[in-house]
Amino acid sequence: MDVVGCLGCDLAVGRRHVPGGILHQTTSWVVNHVVGSMNLGTLIAAPREHIVAVADLNGTAVMELGPLLRAAACVVEALCEPEQTYVCMWSHAERARKHLHFAVQPVTATVVTRYGGLRSEQLQARMLVSGDEPDVAEVERFCERARELFRAIAGPARGAASE
Repeated sequence: MDVVGCLGCDLAVGRRHVPGGILHQTTSWVVNHVVGSMNLGTLIAAPREHIVAVADLNGTAVMELGPLLRAAACVVEALCEPEQTYVCMWSHAERARKHLHFAVQPVTATVVTRYGGLRSEQLQARMLVSGDEPDVAEVERFCERARELFRAIAGPARGAASE
């Protein structure tokens, strides 16, 4: 199912521009740089379909998820050299579920310092309300490098709109 107006669906099918484009994809998943108030290098892995709960994933999506998240974490680790890489599942909006997505976020000492020493969910909550978005040109450059690393780590992209 594809839901018009859902950010995850709109990005996956190209109704909305995503800086840096789709970095990697499988039969069930797409990976792109985050859109919004998170730091440079934060990747989003989201199902192609409008899925709102892990319990609703089909067998193929489940089998692809672990290797996909590992590959995304490897890309982030290699390009950002973070203190820690967070892998978090989000799919909750006000009073409703929304398109499931996993954030793979590099947290560097610079990011922690910028947000007053906060870490974990407190850091993410502060970032999301900050309005601070990475520079689009920096995102584009990051994504070029990330796309190449995905190819080296996970092999060629595959799926509905393979590169």
